[in-house]
Amino acid sequence: MIKDGIHIKISVMNKEPNLLSAFRHAFNGIKQFFITDRNGKLHLAAALIVTAMAFILHVSATEWIILLMCIALVIGLEMINAAIEKLCDLVHKDFHPSIKFIKDVSAAAVLWASIISAVIGSIIFIPKITVLL
Repeated sequence: MIKDGIHIKISVMNKEPNLLSAFRHAFNGIKQFFITDRNGKLHLAAALIVTAMAFILHVSATEWIILLMCIALVIGLEMINAAIEKLCDLVHKDFHPSIKFIKDVSAAAVLWASIISAVIGSIIFIPKITVLL
């Protein structure tokens, strides 16, 4: 199939994986993401720092939920971004304005979630840190 000058090969897998197999593939994807993706490693390090700070500063249950949702959102979006970038590179190896747009917007989603999460983290952590000073 050709769409906007981009050749796309569509293949359909006939066999639907069982639930255990689906989980195995998903956990393998998590492992591969954190092993191979530079930004994934940075986000994981940030998540570990946030988690350690939350333990040290004794955040409330509600604050824990908010922090964990932020971590899940940023890392989840980074995983999607990495997959989109790999797919774009597979579909079109050379520069293409549509591929650039897709990659830029995908990366922007991660950046936006990261900025908002940093603001949320600041709202939670700064008052707790200033009390200690």
